[in-house]
Amino acid sequence: MNDAIRPYAEACKAHMHADYEGMFREAGNPFPYPFLTPGSASYGDVLWDWDSWASNIALRQILHDLGSKEKAEAAEPYERGCVLNMLSWCGGDGYVPIMVARGQDPHANRPANIYKENMHKPVLAQHAAFLAQMAGGDAEWMREKCFPLQAFVNNYRNHHRHANGLYYWQTDFAVGVDNDPCIFYRPPASCGSIYLNCLMYKELLALAYLCDCLNLDEVGAQYRQDAYHLHEAVQAHCWDERDGFFYNVDLNLLPIDNSQWLHTGQPRDYDCLIMRIGVWSGFMALWAGIATEDQAARVVEEHYRNERTFKAPFGVRTLSKMEKMYNLRASGNPSSWLGPIWGIANYLTFRGLVNYGFTQDATDLAEKTVRLFGGDLQRFGALHEYYQPENGEPILNRGFQNWNYLVLNMIAWLEGREAVQEF
Repeated sequence: MNDAIRPYAEACKAHMHADYEGMFREAGNPFPYPFLTPGSASYGDVLWDWDSWASNIALRQILHDLGSKEKAEAAEPYERGCVLNMLSWCGGDGYVPIMVARGQDPHANRPANIYKENMHKPVLAQHAAFLAQMAGGDAEWMREKCFPLQAFVNNYRNHHRHANGLYYWQTDFAVGVDNDPCIFYRPPASCGSIYLNCLMYKELLALAYLCDCLNLDEVGAQYRQDAYHLHEAVQAHCWDERDGFFYNVDLNLLPIDNSQWLHTGQPRDYDCLIMRIGVWSGFMALWAGIATEDQAARVVEEHYRNERTFKAPFGVRTLSKMEKMYNLRASGNPSSWLGPIWGIANYLTFRGLVNYGFTQDATDLAEKTVRLFGGDLQRFGALHEYYQPENGEPILNRGFQNWNYLVLNMIAWLEGREAVQEF
């Protein structure tokens, strides 16, 4: 590790190793199981979808660093409870809520038409597979929940998937990257999100893995086939050879009407349009393993390393600086993803760089993230939700824990130690 950032790394380790139990929440109305919460007053006693998954990956790094069997055993019910709580509210229709707060009826905000609204992001199988993988392939604790988990994934497959094979958001509500311009204030079911499709690809592979662990290999083979078809759809529709990047796509095209004379001589033979808006989630194709080696090289050379677009002194801008929508002002509802640095964007981009062997770039990004969070802890004694790209000043939400703790996984990698990684 670069000696200049070691004090920041030590600040991160000291704070997070001592503070991690602040994510633990006990069972009780309406939670059948204990669980992990993102932390800070804004998310004090809430079970969130991809937040709990990402937090758990960081938690496992902490537990590995501490090396205490007792602490690891004590944490296990909270880890599993994130998945088991959500699946306990899932019926045969496969609907799972995005978040549930203490004292809230998990079915209170259930949409009238569940197939026209967003639901829990596709990370449930990934979360369960991560824990099973950490346990050497033991997924028995998931056996009775395998049906609702399949119902959840099948819901996405059957009701949130376009004819061209890509998955789409129903609305711009709670999509994780809240105000991504390709989704925000756009018509329903119009965005084939590269973020969503990368998550879904890994979700299908994770479910296949869990099925294999439970000797449901014939079932698993079907989900693995679904993953293959999704991989092909992302390659066919989201990769832009001109720009060398993975983009969201616009699905909001009028249907072909052959009963009308106009255009019948040559109807359109494409079913979506590339949205050439530079969003950080294009890097997720490397995280998911969808990009080819040549594509990854172009993404890194032409986009990750470009200081005019994504590359910043403290990480990856969540929106290219060249986009007219670039905006760093603080906001909640929606949280701002129009350029600020987010810990999860830095981490997933870092993991993609590691996956494809861009070691120096990964080192650079990891060191920037360590400096960002270590500096925040040294000055304020706490982390924040997102930051300015140029000088790392915190913008919003002091006390945020959540996926920011993934900096510990980066530190372990920098130090040449075992770095826990997601499924």
